[in-house]
Amino acid sequence: MSTAQETPPDIEETTGDRAQPDKSLSESQPDESSPDESPSDESPAGDTRFSLFQLWNMNLGFLGIQFGWGLQMANMSSIFEYLGASAHNLPILWLAAPLTGLIVQPIIGNLSDHTWSALGRRRPYLLGGAIAAAVALVLMPSSSTLWMAAALLWLLDTSANVSMVPFRAFIGDLLPKKQRTQGFAMQSVMVGLGAIAASSMPWLLNHLFGVDASSSPDQRIPLTVEFSFYIGAALFLGTTVWTAITTAESPPKDLAKFERRQAEHGGIFNSLQETFQALRQMPKTMQQLAWVQIFTWLGIFCFFLYFPPAVARNLFGAAQNDSDLYNAGIEWAGLCFAMFNAVCIPFSLLLPRLTRRISRKAVHSICLACGGLSLVSLLLVQQPWMLLLPMVGFGLTWASAQSIPYAILTYAIPNQQRGIYQGIFNFFIVLPEIGIALGFGWVMEHWLHDNRLMAVVIGGVFLLLAAAIMPFVQVPQQSLESLSESAAEDTAEGTTEDAAEDATEDVVEDAANDSRLGEPATS
Repeated sequence: MSTAQETPPDIEETTGDRAQPDKSLSESQPDESSPDESPSDESPAGDTRFSLFQLWNMNLGFLGIQFGWGLQMANMSSIFEYLGASAHNLPILWLAAPLTGLIVQPIIGNLSDHTWSALGRRRPYLLGGAIAAAVALVLMPSSSTLWMAAALLWLLDTSANVSMVPFRAFIGDLLPKKQRTQGFAMQSVMVGLGAIAASSMPWLLNHLFGVDASSSPDQRIPLTVEFSFYIGAALFLGTTVWTAITTAESPPKDLAKFERRQAEHGGIFNSLQETFQALRQMPKTMQQLAWVQIFTWLGIFCFFLYFPPAVARNLFGAAQNDSDLYNAGIEWAGLCFAMFNAVCIPFSLLLPRLTRRISRKAVHSICLACGGLSLVSLLLVQQPWMLLLPMVGFGLTWASAQSIPYAILTYAIPNQQRGIYQGIFNFFIVLPEIGIALGFGWVMEHWLHDNRLMAVVIGGVFLLLAAAIMPFVQVPQQSLESLSESAAEDTAEGTTEDAAEDATEDVVEDAANDSRLGEPATS
């Protein structure tokens, strides 16, 4: 995951991709940002600066949460195959990932927005989700049947979402505006470290600590995977508890007003009603960007589903799921996952400079094309080490997909409806994944004949289609004008470049807070 970045107006104007603002949406919606309902009434964040150690404590839970997601991404397909699943069974077994994201994320987000208890606003959800996720992680490698592993995946994904969604808001609640960029940067580092450690853990346990990586009828899931899940459970629960006990939440500045708004606006029915209304008035930019997201996540989901077993079966040549070759291939696929996450971290730091020199659309299109070509190039790979090169290209896609679309979206939607539209935007991630889960098994069985590598290559084709669509997305002129005004106001206190960066930071922080990645709906 990475912090979303924005392009200064002078850069964007050179691309010729501006469109007129969608006035109908803004005119049809009343201004809800009245003083009576100011966000400052709800958020305790002020001018108090947090130390680096406090920022570390505040974000440490992300390391554990991402470790849990990373274990799932790198190992669940192989766990299903260890327990007897065929390649065409994998999509439906993964249905839990997108479906829980679709259902749990908006519900928990809404509930945590309207909660205040003895534990605070967000911490009850952080702790409850962490406890349930730790239980699922401990039980997962002990699964004796396919249905048991599938049921535990539902528990794991549900509980991980319960922790993750309010965790993002937790950071935004506490940090003062001028420190949010630093806070979200720390968050991105934790997420990246968690993903790298989780993906490489089975390989490390085998090669550095001598843990047995073989599979047998008595030990169908290797000990390296089993111990990795135990470590993941300890980290998930331990880091979340540490964050909860070291980081206190302050009550809303006006608790009575918060409780009144809770009674007026809380409830799932009101959330659904507001969501359907927002869908009918969705801005044009968001409609266009939705198609990019659909093809992007079709490709990414194919990659996560089939890359590990494709490495084991197609590259390492494993004929059976309980063979040493299969286990070695799955371990190597984990290192490949660690590789693209390692690329993602530094490239995320370069994205601001790139988007200042060329348009966000161009950067995102190029990154998507790099990932698509990288996955298609897997057809040419002959040696295991050669897999690391395509992972560099996919790492560029991974970094861009978790930041630039959200940054563009932030300028295309009304501020008072940002939460609703960010939730709707998540639909365009999970709905294509649900489509893959429900329909791609038939494609695998009847067209691809369970060729796992071809499924990954098709994922690359989807990414190339997303890259081809991206240049046609229109960036609304209204967003650029508002950024220009903000930059102009700040110019009196500094250079024009500094003013543009300051104006950009606000949108960057909000987009990072609202973004769902690199925890994506599947992770």
